[in-house]
Amino acid sequence: MTPAGVPTVSVVVPVRDDAAALDHLLSLLARQTVAPLEVVVVDNASSDDSAAVAHRWGAVVVHEPRVGIPAAAAAGYDTAKGDVIGRLDADSRPDARWVQTVVERMAADPTLDAMTGTGRFHDLPVGVRTVASVGYLGAYYLFTHLALGHTTLWGSCMAVRGSTWEEVRERVVREDAEVHDDLDLAFRLGPRRRTRLVRSWRVGVSARSLRGRGQRRRRMDRAWNTLRLNWEVSPPWERWRDRWAPRPAASGRDRS
Repeated sequence: MTPAGVPTVSVVVPVRDDAAALDHLLSLLARQTVAPLEVVVVDNASSDDSAAVAHRWGAVVVHEPRVGIPAAAAAGYDTAKGDVIGRLDADSRPDARWVQTVVERMAADPTLDAMTGTGRFHDLPVGVRTVASVGYLGAYYLFTHLALGHTTLWGSCMAVRGSTWEEVRERVVREDAEVHDDLDLAFRLGPRRRTRLVRSWRVGVSARSLRGRGQRRRRMDRAWNTLRLNWEVSPPWERWRDRWAPRPAASGRDRS
């Protein structure tokens, strides 16, 4: 934390064989109205020059040989030195105020553990971009809220307080590549920590992960795998019970 009480922000970007998209993202992060403390790029066994691109932009490069976003993202969070850990994907396109929004929201509300944003598919035809984006992310946030008992996280635009990550880092899934790491982290945060959806905090994203039946099926399979693993520990009815149970007066945390 800076002397003025303004949180510092590390931005973590997992990447595998996505050098061109990463180069564009890092150019956008270089133009932020509030500069991040650091950008941590996790090279997840890339065969292209993703790591070289990251070095060229002055990013901290972490090499994670275990293929899979869960391992890569967690390695980046472990490395991050900022008070808050922001997360973007290589194909995310943040505006110039992306980091500033994190700083302002986290500084204004010390009880906020995590925040998550929205997106727009920049590579779809103009006439369907908004409808597709709202439909996809709207369904994601609605159904995962029901499954978790609280607001979820979306890995293309999210941030978590560093101290909160330290509390849960030993419990997140790292070894199973067929898990949605953002959803898993949201589960591990639990209904007692505060996560807020900031609808105005928006990035451009590619729709490539939704193109083709195989891609969509894989994402659904990962979602069910993530739900299954976490519901074995805490099923949704228990999570909703815990969310609304009276809290100790000294806890200082309110519902997300």
